[in-house]
Amino acid sequence: MLQEAIDTERLKEQLTYYVLTALREEIDPSDDRLQEIIADVLSDESLGIDIPLEDKKELAVTVFNSLRRLDVIEPLMQDPEVTEIMVNGPDNIFYEKNGRLYRSDIRFKDAQSLQTVISCFFANQNRPLNEANPISDLRLPDGSRANAVLPPVAPDGPIVTIRKFTGISHDIVSLIRQGFISEEAARFLCECVRNKKTVFLCGGTGSGKTTFLNTLSSFIPKDERVITIEDSAELNLMGITNLVRMEARLPGPDGSGEVNIGMMIRTALRMRPDRIIVGEVRGTESADMMHALNTGHPGSMCTGHANSCIEMLERLAGMVMAGSSLPYEAIVTQLAMGIDLIVHITRNKEGKRFIDEISSVLPSKDNEFRLERLYVTDDLCRLQRVCDDQTLSKVAG
Repeated sequence: MLQEAIDTERLKEQLTYYVLTALREEIDPSDDRLQEIIADVLSDESLGIDIPLEDKKELAVTVFNSLRRLDVIEPLMQDPEVTEIMVNGPDNIFYEKNGRLYRSDIRFKDAQSLQTVISCFFANQNRPLNEANPISDLRLPDGSRANAVLPPVAPDGPIVTIRKFTGISHDIVSLIRQGFISEEAARFLCECVRNKKTVFLCGGTGSGKTTFLNTLSSFIPKDERVITIEDSAELNLMGITNLVRMEARLPGPDGSGEVNIGMMIRTALRMRPDRIIVGEVRGTESADMMHALNTGHPGSMCTGHANSCIEMLERLAGMVMAGSSLPYEAIVTQLAMGIDLIVHITRNKEGKRFIDEISSVLPSKDNEFRLERLYVTDDLCRLQRVCDDQTLSKVAG
């Protein structure tokens, strides 16, 4: 078995060398052209690659994946049930399936091979990744997101984390069936969206904030003008014809050309939006978002990272302070006026995702945030109402 692996690796290196030699006179060949070159090299009898046809097909795919894709982890990329891939050096590869983490038996030859694959992959997408730029982010054409870190920042070897875009669009009915949200709470939130209540979704990484934001957006009236602003485009709003999508841009090699979320929020205000949807706020752009929420754009929606609803408000206040000269008291007052609802989403140790708190934001008092909890989960992870009908009607209306 070990000898077969060694022979396969030797053949792969041999074919890769021949292909790269044939590519010397090619300028930026397409994927189809690269596959043609690989096929031509394999069919050249003078090169002495004498293996069965099925093995040649498999070898051709392997070499193509190493040059244009992600080499040995490409099968994980093609698996529709895999939602996240984590490469912690050449020997430690994990993936998420159905909300649970598994360790893969896939291995890279060594750290140098992994680094070469990652650097080539990012270079093909016009993202520099090298010693001068050891950290980089990338959005793939299919909507997946990749993050890579190279040594010496990653002392145990190159690290790659890929969050796949599955293409699955969850409607509110399927989320109810999965236990993500109760039917009553779903009706309440849908009514809030229709009535232009500003909703802020929070939770940890991978908890399902973007998925639920997509679901809630389906209840926005179709005749409204909606502008989405994201660091990396993930939102997939359906049925809105007057839709404007904007995505942040990283600075170029000379440090110029950056377009950040704060700049896009300010631009969006000049585009006559009915609603502004911000994919994620996590820095000084929170100040621009706060001003937008208080300048005649009710019904906007945002996401952020926090461990609870009250913590999200406190984190927002801190981020706004970093990007604004307003005193803390004014920030608390404006955030309390600009946000109607906070929804916290969690993922438990079994990988199950669900909403565990929905709270209404009350007017601030004594420079402190005040929340009224409308729904909370019980010990069985079921979302239960904890307020009366009059309160719900007042908030939703």
